[in-house]
Amino acid sequence: MDILLTHGYFLYEDPHELQVMKPYPTLGLLYVASHLKAKGFDVEVFDSTFSSWDAFEQRLRAARPGLMGIYTNLMTKQTVLRMLRLAKVLGVRVALGGPEPPHYAAEYLLAGADVVVIGEGELTLEELIPHFAEQGMAGLDRVRGIAYLDSDGDLIRTPPRPQIPDLSAQPWPDRESIDLERYLQTWQTHHGVRSTSLITARGCPYTCTWCSHSVFGETHRRRSVEDVVNEVAYLVERYRPDQLWYADDVLTINPRWFLQYAAELKRRGLRLPFECISRADRLNPEVIDALAEMGCDRLWIGAESGSQRILDAMKRKADVTDVQVKTKMLQARGIQVGMFIMLGYDGEEVADIEATVEHLKKSNPDVFLTTVAYPIK
Repeated sequence: MDILLTHGYFLYEDPHELQVMKPYPTLGLLYVASHLKAKGFDVEVFDSTFSSWDAFEQRLRAARPGLMGIYTNLMTKQTVLRMLRLAKVLGVRVALGGPEPPHYAAEYLLAGADVVVIGEGELTLEELIPHFAEQGMAGLDRVRGIAYLDSDGDLIRTPPRPQIPDLSAQPWPDRESIDLERYLQTWQTHHGVRSTSLITARGCPYTCTWCSHSVFGETHRRRSVEDVVNEVAYLVERYRPDQLWYADDVLTINPRWFLQYAAELKRRGLRLPFECISRADRLNPEVIDALAEMGCDRLWIGAESGSQRILDAMKRKADVTDVQVKTKMLQARGIQVGMFIMLGYDGEEVADIEATVEHLKKSNPDVFLTTVAYPIK
């Protein structure tokens, strides 16, 4: 085996998620898997979601892969550190990727990682796998898009790797490498529908201060309409979902592309209920009508606050009144509205929280979720 890919999230160790039970696979990891397989590498994915630590340890001990790649975020950090310790004992090299490691590269490397991948993982791992097999830690300065510790223990960051220019030329996520049916059945059992996920683009050009851009940067690259529609058709035929989740940061960010996409889905006779995320300023009557015709069941808006002062401090580039207006427009077309609300943002006062309460009363979304602001680099 050339590489074992995993992500360190164990659902059954998360009491909150056990109440929610709306799991989706880690698409980024599955994109990496499909890319590497297409390049001829022997790739295995250990999907920890429904598994256990004991099963992971047994698999790593048995496989002893040439390299292990771990997707890492803030929520999985502690588990990933445990994985690093085990890999060190077994002599398995580790590359960490995802939004968290680039900002704490030195700490993760000192904890046992061999390299931290900065940005997209496909092309970097394609180069790293043979490099480690042939040269080990020597010559890593020639590999773009990574951080590592040199022989003196100094942190080295190589020049950034260019992003993949044509996402439509990439293979779809390697869903066959995991038990996707388990996800679908979990949704069916707990919510009465078989739901699965996909993305139409990578990245977000907006500048919200609380959001991480460490993987895709402040860019936005779209797949072609044809490529995404073909993937939807494949998902319907292969996995028979009742619902889709578009995991894009802002699905309707480009109205012209989105309307072409809606038209092509209609032409192909593909209509599934779905949920997605967008922004109020990326919605207009034509887009909202298209969402309704496509089968949009719920659209989530990152409202974050009802205080314009706080939204401006967040560099949200959003208008409170516009959010309220677009919420009513969506609901008038039969689309439920979900809102994300962030409390405790730096500088927030009682008056700002009161403004958020009034904002929720005026908007009257069908559901809203709250989070407490926390600092990330």
